[in-house]
Amino acid sequence: MRNNIGLFLGKRAHLSPDMEAVVDVGTGRRLNYREIDLRANKVANAMRAMGVKKGDRVAILMMNGIEYFESFIGLAKIGAVVVPLNWRLVAVELNYIIKDAGASVLIYGSDFSDAVNVLHDGGKDATEITKWLEFREDGHDRDLFADDYLEVVGAASDDAPEIDAGDDDDLFIMYTSGTTGLPKGALHTHNTMIWAVITFSITGEFRYKDRFAIALPMFHIGALLPAMVTIYIGGTCVMLRQFDPKVMWEVTEREKLTVNLAVPAMLNFMLQVPDFEKYDFSSLRWIMSGASPVPVSLIEAYKDIGIEVHQNLWPDRGGRAGHFDQPR
Repeated sequence: MRNNIGLFLGKRAHLSPDMEAVVDVGTGRRLNYREIDLRANKVANAMRAMGVKKGDRVAILMMNGIEYFESFIGLAKIGAVVVPLNWRLVAVELNYIIKDAGASVLIYGSDFSDAVNVLHDGGKDATEITKWLEFREDGHDRDLFADDYLEVVGAASDDAPEIDAGDDDDLFIMYTSGTTGLPKGALHTHNTMIWAVITFSITGEFRYKDRFAIALPMFHIGALLPAMVTIYIGGTCVMLRQFDPKVMWEVTEREKLTVNLAVPAMLNFMLQVPDFEKYDFSSLRWIMSGASPVPVSLIEAYKDIGIEVHQNLWPDRGGRAGHFDQPR
């Protein structure tokens, strides 16, 4: 059988079906590995029923959450190529990436309905998206041109799809921030991601049943790679919609986080939270940091409260796995 990143989840579901796999802090939902794998299968089968084939590019515009997690894995299982979209961009910037990547399907959260409506209202001359799938939150009315994500996925079979993609087939296109020009797409295959996961898990001090916080956005390699590492090692992925320093301490205490990843600015913001010492963070072994050098004073400040900061810097740029190029 070919190496497919989606099979990581299926294998973990077989090995640890009842282990807590994903905690969605924003909604409070918790799924074990059996449940999240079945949901990913439903996404895969729903996408195939919509006509998505191996090699087709599918863009995702959503905040961190279970739906992002299951969509990425489900699309990987059928060999579709995921295009994670930076939700900080405006419609014209999003459309540049969509057209450059050749995406024809968009899965989006209702939080971004305004920008998506701008894309849709521009017509075929403005965007190449032909299928729109909206995940609605907080009672948001469905956009009339879009299908309802929960309805479409909910009606699909949860049988494991036939795996006919993997190895050197394309998996996702991660776009750079475009600070020195137009964003550029870095293409990853199943093999490049799998070897990044293996390397990351071996060189980092990860353990079975670790509880890893994902606070960076999933459109960024600094969140997507650790999420896949968590599946590989058999841990729990605790997902925050977005970074909030106070919430990070609260979640660390409540969820008994063992490992975390934060860029230096995030580390600094966490220390600025008033009375952060009141939270119980004794479970947290270490925090990995990257994107820029971590000041010695910051490392020592965390050492003083019993938390190791592990610094990882890679020389290559362009959003490739292994370098945490901070999103704009």
